[in-house]
Amino acid sequence: MKNILVIGGGSIGERHLRCFLKTGRAKVSLCELRPEIRERIEQEYDVASTFDSLEAALAEPFDAAVICTPANLHIKMAQQLAEKKLSLLIEKPLSIATDGIDKLLQTVEENELSASIAYVYRAHPVLQSMKAAIDSGRFGKPVQLVMSGGQHFPFYRPAYREIYYTKHETGGGAIQDAMTHMLNAAEWLVGPITKLVADADHCVLEGVDVEDTVHIIARHKSVLASYNLNQHQAPNETSIAVICKNGTAKFEANKARWISCSEPGKDWDVELSVELERDDLFINQANEFLDHLEGKQPAACSLSEGLQTLKVNLAALESVRTGNWVTI
Repeated sequence: MKNILVIGGGSIGERHLRCFLKTGRAKVSLCELRPEIRERIEQEYDVASTFDSLEAALAEPFDAAVICTPANLHIKMAQQLAEKKLSLLIEKPLSIATDGIDKLLQTVEENELSASIAYVYRAHPVLQSMKAAIDSGRFGKPVQLVMSGGQHFPFYRPAYREIYYTKHETGGGAIQDAMTHMLNAAEWLVGPITKLVADADHCVLEGVDVEDTVHIIARHKSVLASYNLNQHQAPNETSIAVICKNGTAKFEANKARWISCSEPGKDWDVELSVELERDDLFINQANEFLDHLEGKQPAACSLSEGLQTLKVNLAALESVRTGNWVTI
């Protein structure tokens, strides 16, 4: 059993806490400033302990911490934890700026810690299967990637006006909240983004000023890519298609499947389709992080990979402000 400290008891913190408990491989404690949340968590879950400050929590021994605070707090908190020799699972995005990350990388390496960024699509069995097929060379060299998606954010996150989402400075807006998942997944599939140009606007969501609709054209070195996403459409649909020289692989998140087509005029073939419950991806992610702690596998998304996607987030925001291409 690993001793895990979850820091932040908001919706994502509660989900991490619940899903680490569901692995059956961890004792889980919570650090949360708000007493009403601590009391509810204590009543609803079999937590080992709760703490009202990080200082109080760090007086106890833990193997790792899961950082679920707003993104602007991630690096300072991660540095403090790493200096105490705790391994790290940090919610996405890694931060809202690159300040302090080099020092954190050095501390993690010097203390031989495990560290990962919680981009949960990397724990999706369907996307893992599709990546393995692309990596095998079955479809030939990737030449293009097309991502399209959206969902009705007020339906899925009705408290969006009361949380980090309202400000870029706390990790809010569609680019840092939702698009970053897609950018990270695409980089996992075909390699890092090297340049981009972006357009975004606040079109529909009430009560906020941050962008809710985003378009990005990008290059992953030789792979051309396009992304479009909104947070207000009724259908909850997301797809990532990787077009290769000898065929196309397409991930359909809403259908929890991937499909392929390699012959002109033929229908799509279903390669893998799974049934997923609400928490399954986060339980997978928790198990993969625990495996990483035990030295059984590398980080699902390393600090360096999280930093790369952070640079893409920042480049997209800069491009929206300036209207220019940005090289990463």
